[in-house]
Amino acid sequence: MNSMSEAPAAERTAGLRERKKARTRASIREHAVRLFREQGYHATTVEQIAEAAEVSPSTFFRYFPTKEDVVLQDDFDVITLAAFERQPAGLSPIAAFRAAWAETYAALTEEELASIEETSAMTMDIPELRARAVDELSRTIDVISEVTARRTGRDPGDFAVRNLVGAIIGVVLSATMPWAESHHTADMFARVDAALAHLEAGLPL
Repeated sequence: MNSMSEAPAAERTAGLRERKKARTRASIREHAVRLFREQGYHATTVEQIAEAAEVSPSTFFRYFPTKEDVVLQDDFDVITLAAFERQPAGLSPIAAFRAAWAETYAALTEEELASIEETSAMTMDIPELRARAVDELSRTIDVISEVTARRTGRDPGDFAVRNLVGAIIGVVLSATMPWAESHHTADMFARVDAALAHLEAGLPL
């Protein structure tokens, strides 16, 4: 009897804890981007970001291992991957990723779109961020390969799985890089969708 009544309470506590973590992470990132905008990336320290977000530097590092990560690690990838996993099993991996991309974009607010545009431009403009972004590509391929493997019943290390994911990442990069000021976020999403459609069609010329 007790275990049944305690379970919902435990779940509520866990849920509150996760929401608090999400709010703290979002606050740190919001203040970091604001400070980068106001005084420049290199002039902004982790200590300043932590103070603005009303957390300790050690708390900052629990959420973001480095200052670069506060720009590069957002929730967009997580949301897109969750949408990817929700797509019908009958869809091919490329079609499922394309549908997930469209679903994620449709749910973004104007503020979130503006934030993506700002941090994307920042990543291209700042050498340290650009270099780390290349490192992040490897992690992204690993993560998407895991999800694709679950969808297809194959091993994440399977050559065909990783090759397909590499192709998806490749057309996304081709559609979005180099970043230019004239490339607004809405245009970027449209270009990525067109790139995925081209890939899905077999890359005809």
